[in-house]
Amino acid sequence: MTDRYIAFDVETPNFRNDRMSALGITVIEGGRIIEELDYLVNPETYFNRFNIELTGITPEMVRRERTFGELWPEVEPVFSSGILVAHNAVFDMGVLSKCLRAYGIYWCAKAAYTCTCRIGRRALPELPDHRLSTMCRFLGIGLNHHNAGSDSRACAELLLHYMSRNVNIEEFVKTYYLG
Repeated sequence: MTDRYIAFDVETPNFRNDRMSALGITVIEGGRIIEELDYLVNPETYFNRFNIELTGITPEMVRRERTFGELWPEVEPVFSSGILVAHNAVFDMGVLSKCLRAYGIYWCAKAAYTCTCRIGRRALPELPDHRLSTMCRFLGIGLNHHNAGSDSRACAELLLHYMSRNVNIEEFVKTYYLG
């Protein structure tokens, strides 16, 4: 297995969840955070009020930002360098997969990933729920929720917490088929 994990979080502009308006990436290697990346992304689609209120990201804020297709060459080497990690990972992996398809990008057929929410259900069963905000509050991890950079950092810190408690992360690694 690897000791390099790529925690990431996406924010979306609408309920279709097939485009990103923000992408946060936090890289863990050797048991510590070594890199953080945070991007606003022009999704080239409409925003709905709910997502604007949730994320604080407006169409005006991303109008001059790079699209996912323009950003991908920069972030692909990072995504390809370790096991992907997200909180409620199926959602983030799904958005990533849909963005790749929408921009006609072939990355790989499948990717290894793990989910800090899923791990948390086993590692912290005493919590009333395993939402990112609940888990961060319980562990004293700073969080500006629905900010992609902050959410990816919090996800990375959750993973590091599990590692410090000797949770076998490999047991939770799954394969996501990107189509």
